[in-house]
Amino acid sequence: MIVLLIALATALGIAVNLQERALRLGSARAADRFDLVVGAAGSETQLVLSAVFLQASPLPLMPGSVLKGLSEDPRVAWAAPVGFGDNFEGMPIVGTTAEFVTDGGRLKPSEGRAFTAFDEAVIGARVRLSMGDVVKPMHGLAGMSGHTHTELSYRVVGRMPATGTPWDRAILVPIEAVWLIHGLKPHGDGAAASHDDHDAPAPTMPFTGSPGERIDLKPIVPPDHIGPPWAEGGPGLPAIIVKGKTIADAYRLRNAYRQGATVGVFPAEVLTRLYGTLGDARLVLSAIAIGTEALVAAAVMLVTAVHLSQRRRQIGALRALGAPRAAIFAIVWIEIMVLIGIGVAAGVGIGFAAAKMMAGLFTQASGIALPVDLTGADLGFAGLLLAVAALVAAIPAFLAYRESPAAALRG
Repeated sequence: MIVLLIALATALGIAVNLQERALRLGSARAADRFDLVVGAAGSETQLVLSAVFLQASPLPLMPGSVLKGLSEDPRVAWAAPVGFGDNFEGMPIVGTTAEFVTDGGRLKPSEGRAFTAFDEAVIGARVRLSMGDVVKPMHGLAGMSGHTHTELSYRVVGRMPATGTPWDRAILVPIEAVWLIHGLKPHGDGAAASHDDHDAPAPTMPFTGSPGERIDLKPIVPPDHIGPPWAEGGPGLPAIIVKGKTIADAYRLRNAYRQGATVGVFPAEVLTRLYGTLGDARLVLSAIAIGTEALVAAAVMLVTAVHLSQRRRQIGALRALGAPRAAIFAIVWIEIMVLIGIGVAAGVGIGFAAAKMMAGLFTQASGIALPVDLTGADLGFAGLLLAVAALVAAIPAFLAYRESPAAALRG
């Protein structure tokens, strides 16, 4: 029972440290690809959680002209809109551009290719679909119920490599398709085609009409290819992912878009604030763990005292037969330390296993891969526990050391 108490107390402290560090590393890696996120003025935290970590939440929209301005800015390598609103079997369908899918040409699909028509889709590594499968979008964010769209379906043409991020469970489609399927059409020169005019040449996006105009949709005949989605006064956008040509350009763009109706944010900035909150929570949990270990230490002292009282005659006999005081001290101290050592070692293993299990559950729920690894700091924590335990074990050992043989035999 002593070993079990020590193991559970140690496991609590180890699991707290491992899980908090894994959450920091996992979230930081998930945000590595996103240099700058631009959105409508509002909560920066919600903007990053929705645009980077795909946490379902409605975002305020910024004017479509912001995308046009960014796409024409010489400081921008590429700017890709992200639009939400549909899901497929609980997986988010995200409207964006082929530049985002390929990270400006630096990233190649692990299977197939990037989409080139607005009825095509690229899936994340963990999406259980195959090339050529058909995706019928359901209206509503992931986790919400809604009606199934009948105007357009997507055919899977590519799969992205695993990234250990929520995007592994996402389905990426052209942003034009997301606009069109929800009855919005940006300003442009083409015209939407339907099954009523099969012989008409397939138009390219963007579509004609008043900016943000609602249209009555019939089943859509996809065009041969997709075109630039940005236009002056186009539909509103929840977020734009921006890749600056240089780090300095990214900082300038961030400052330029932190005014008026927009906000530019580095995801790392938001994560730093979240880490501060996580750090406070870790301190609280660590304090609870330390308090638990103190209670366990007191329990160990109590049980040891009872155990020694039952062994007084044995200790007295050893002393009467000539055993030196140092030997009695060593016997008692080593016995206690063996129990504590086994408990601490078991606690490290239990804590590691618990952190792994929690990380797996978190990854399954959020899509963020959490790296759980024991480090020197964790082993140092276990070593500190053993050092404190060595001092605690010395107290009953010293009491046995001081006791005279006659008193022990009378007990």
